[in-house]
Amino acid sequence: MLIRTLAKQLMRALAIFVGLCLASASVPAGATTLQQLSLGEMAQKSTAIVRAKVTGAVEVLRGTDVYTVYQLETLETVKAPNGIKPAEVAVPGGVAGGLRQIVPGVPVLRAGQEYVLFLWTSRSGLTQLMGMSQGLFTVERTTAGGVLVTRAAAGEQMLDGVGRAVRDEALSMPWPELKKKTMQALTVGRQ
Repeated sequence: MLIRTLAKQLMRALAIFVGLCLASASVPAGATTLQQLSLGEMAQKSTAIVRAKVTGAVEVLRGTDVYTVYQLETLETVKAPNGIKPAEVAVPGGVAGGLRQIVPGVPVLRAGQEYVLFLWTSRSGLTQLMGMSQGLFTVERTTAGGVLVTRAAAGEQMLDGVGRAVRDEALSMPWPELKKKTMQALTVGRQ
């Protein structure tokens, strides 16, 4: 009888613990702080830079972290390790394995939309955006037939290289100009 009572109490405690764990998994993470990166810094630190179209997405669990992994169709390559075009980019957050994780400042990509992506690949092989939203430019066609790339200012707290708070600014320019500036930064980085 005593064993049965203890077993019931243990099961209740375990159920409460699991419930609390699941509830806390859906609570948004704290504020995100980003280091402000110049276009040159992003170009030099990136392992790949591509203009690509998002073709789909899947949410996955890697350890205890949830990622939304977007599949890419590379349209143009500016920088690629050994000529290998990245097939996907992972952003933190999403719902997978019964967990929901919300990460402030993480952009949501849309299937069918073209982007210019500054990417970095970790030692574990996970390819992510450089500087979160800083490494993502939306591609738009102009009425004159040109291609314009834009990036909204990051809404998260941002610090410069020495730790002072700074404000991010939106960027918008023709794709050929962004590509030229990126190539110049890569050339400077090799010297």
